[in-house]
Amino acid sequence: MQKVLLIFTGGTIGMKIDPATGGAIPALSGEELLAHDPTLRDLADLEIFEFGQYPGPHMTPPRMWALSELLRRELRRPELAGAVVTHGTDTLEETAYLLDLRHTSNKPVAVVGAMRTITEPGFDGPANLSAAIRTVLAPRACGQGVFVVMNQVIHPASEATKTDSQQLETFQSPVFGPLGHVDVDRVIFGRRLLDRVVIDTPAMEERVDLIQMYAGADSRFIDFARQSGARGIVLEGTGRGNVPPAALAGIQNARDAGLPVVIASRCLHGRVLDTYAYEGSGHDLRLRGVLLAGTMNAAKARIRLMLALGKSTDETELRVLMEAGAY
Repeated sequence: MQKVLLIFTGGTIGMKIDPATGGAIPALSGEELLAHDPTLRDLADLEIFEFGQYPGPHMTPPRMWALSELLRRELRRPELAGAVVTHGTDTLEETAYLLDLRHTSNKPVAVVGAMRTITEPGFDGPANLSAAIRTVLAPRACGQGVFVVMNQVIHPASEATKTDSQQLETFQSPVFGPLGHVDVDRVIFGRRLLDRVVIDTPAMEERVDLIQMYAGADSRFIDFARQSGARGIVLEGTGRGNVPPAALAGIQNARDAGLPVVIASRCLHGRVLDTYAYEGSGHDLRLRGVLLAGTMNAAKARIRLMLALGKSTDETELRVLMEAGAY
């Protein structure tokens, strides 16, 4: 049997319904979860690492970084074929993307969660774990970085997005579609990434704020981010990456102060582009030195800017780090 490192960080996959409150709470260790379905140990020689029992919203950038460091260290061991990480689905895509941006090993990693707890009908944790283990053991998974594996579907960490608050098929790759799927005991890849981005940095800048644009948005939150010590700002703009004119003063103030500003789109599909040239448009923002996030959503753009700023604060290099492979 090949050896797979199984890292448990928490999330719904490790929760039970609390009779006192009627809500789900952290309850299961990795060992207890595997005991629920002993057949998982038939798939690989599983080595368990108990990282924590964190609900998705409790996962912080420092914890993501620590998880990344753990993986980078452990995957150097020649006996490990790959790793599977359990995670709460609310922030799973952010952690998976940070892990992927720092992943330099040829060995695959799959991040997995669940939408139902062990005390609910149709608990999806064991099936998701099985698919994730099978994925990292598949020869074609090597060299493709970090995956998100949910509901038997294999997504690249750079594209996977949670799209529904409760459905099992919540994770999608909205722009380009999934990489493949797991069909019983067979792992089938239909495509592979052509431009996977790696930012191999020894540090990250946590002070990056994300601000949503909307009809009538102005500069207040942008100015507050700058004045309170942000080192970078990501804007979730509309359409192709546009903002209301009233937000421009705050954006310009941030740029004049030397802060990198990135514009993403709140749209689920499509990319940011300087198609329009009116006041507050992507073209206007580009002339002000704002970076375009391409097809990255705002949450992923924030993770990428945090790592990019850990590597360099030079504007030219930041543009390359943020826009390379962003389509």
